[in-house]
Amino acid sequence: MTNVKYWLKFAKKKAMENNRSETYRKGLELLNQLHGGQAGEQLVNNLKDICPDFVDMTIEWAMQGIMARPGLDLLTREYLLIASCTTLGHAVPQLKAHIDAALKLGASKQQIVEVILQMTFYAGGAAVSNALAHAKEVFNSHN
Repeated sequence: MTNVKYWLKFAKKKAMENNRSETYRKGLELLNQLHGGQAGEQLVNNLKDICPDFVDMTIEWAMQGIMARPGLDLLTREYLLIASCTTLGHAVPQLKAHIDAALKLGASKQQIVEVILQMTFYAGGAAVSNALAHAKEVFNSHN
């Protein structure tokens, strides 16, 4: 390989690493904004030893790649995630984390209750009842 080809390959690799670092940094900032002090640290601590790649994917792809996209504001995205977690019925830590993030972004308790209640006909009464109970726990932790 000629020196020029080598350096082009090297420069391309470095550019990709720098882009990844910037994506990671911005994703981490958003993770800290939405989930800092609680769910963000729990995610990292729970998974860093077993699957650090999942932590990186969450920070780069879920946070910077999806949550930071234009088109929807962060609070609307959090409402959608609360609705999704309610419908799933088994994503309790994630539901609580997104309720907490919505509150940090300025959502009222009543707005969050309405988002959950809206899922009654899609998720079922039991899933909604459970989600409301979990929401109450998060609300009480904010008092």
